[in-house]
Amino acid sequence: MIPLLGAIVVGILIGVLFWLDRDNARVSKAIWVPYAWLLIASSRPVGSWLTLSVPGSATDQYIDGSPLDRNVLTFLLILALFALSKRTRQVRTILAANPVIVMYFMFCLISLLWADYPFVVFKRWIRSVGDVVMILVIITERNWVAAFKKVLTRIGFILIPLSILFIRFFPSLGRAYSRGGAPEWTGVGTDKNALGMICMIFGVLLLWRGINTYKDRRAKNRTRELVAISIVFVMILYLVMVVNSQTALACFLMADLLIIVTALGSAFRKPGLVSLLVAAMLTVSFCVLFLGIGGGALTAIGRDASLTGRTEVWKTVLPYAKNSWVGAGYENFWIGERIKLFNRLLGGLNQAHNGYIEIYLNLGWIGVVLLGGIIVAGYRNIMKGLHSSPEMSRLKLAFFFICLVYNFTEASFKMMSPVWILFLWAVMAAPEVRRSSKTITSRFTRTTQQSFPANDPVSSGGVYEPLLTLTTQRSWHS
Repeated sequence: MIPLLGAIVVGILIGVLFWLDRDNARVSKAIWVPYAWLLIASSRPVGSWLTLSVPGSATDQYIDGSPLDRNVLTFLLILALFALSKRTRQVRTILAANPVIVMYFMFCLISLLWADYPFVVFKRWIRSVGDVVMILVIITERNWVAAFKKVLTRIGFILIPLSILFIRFFPSLGRAYSRGGAPEWTGVGTDKNALGMICMIFGVLLLWRGINTYKDRRAKNRTRELVAISIVFVMILYLVMVVNSQTALACFLMADLLIIVTALGSAFRKPGLVSLLVAAMLTVSFCVLFLGIGGGALTAIGRDASLTGRTEVWKTVLPYAKNSWVGAGYENFWIGERIKLFNRLLGGLNQAHNGYIEIYLNLGWIGVVLLGGIIVAGYRNIMKGLHSSPEMSRLKLAFFFICLVYNFTEASFKMMSPVWILFLWAVMAAPEVRRSSKTITSRFTRTTQQSFPANDPVSSGGVYEPLLTLTTQRSWHS
């Protein structure tokens, strides 16, 4: 009876949160496709939701995947491609502006030529391309800022309360045991690290939204939006402090620092100062984790010198790298005979717990170099955006930083990982295609009346920004 009452209360709470956060921004129905995709990516596979179970890790399921999940995700991908078929000019322009990303995904596809399981490469490549397609659906929206906020905020409004519900009232769904037999909280995630990642991502998002909403004192929906954001943010603080995912906690705190500092004013968004802060936090994280400097910091966050066994994992898997230049093939290292071997040696792991090593194992040094190119080009885009569209670029900077540090001890440069998806969104340059003068004039008139107030600090980074600049060929939001 008590679990049922808890479910009813949480259901009502989610409805109230949606009501408090409602707005009049117009977005197309196509955004519900990336909404469903990201909802699945941020929680559990569809099959686990239908059977009300925590996903298993059987080797055959890891190789073949779930037919139900494959069919659902394929259907969503088809819907997204149909939506983009009406936006081909924008899509071509965006892809042309991001050659390194295109090269990376093309290399992932070509790797099926030397992979042991080429069809597995192809299937997983299709799914990884789906991540990019969902980003394109959002950023080619006419009001992409509103679409982005609506999709991510409402996913957080669902997953965070549900996690607390599962942990407190449905322990068979929200709790599990680690490989060592220790009890852990999983919430709607697949393990404690997945729950920590959910809290990290949506905590940073809601802090960013809360600061922007608080600063916009003329917004008529300001109070109720702040109430909704505050309720969920408090839940996140509770979960992130008790879930014992130290990587997520450290990334959450450092990304929050970036959000707060860059919100203090334009003087704190100067590229030199921002780069100094980012470099300092990256250097400290690297030195503490890998160089043994500041061992007390590791102890303070509940880690030991082996990073909870991660260093042993790295020593074990690196000698089995198939080819140092091109790797084993995209998402092909942890399958076949190797996964059976590592089941014996490592107790069932299916990732290296380091994103950079994971890329090396699957794609070799060429893959690592291409990833480095994405990082460098993406950071340059973000720095440009801090001047032209500061509010969105502040969030992009936070997600960019999270991905770099999170992958020190987790492998998240991979398909269907929210950290990877938001990293791709953050680094992707999105030039707006020039429209004719007649189209610009009519849309400008309509949007100034219906979409954004003149003093909206967030909308300045939206797709409509180029409509005010009639003399330029392209305008960039980064």
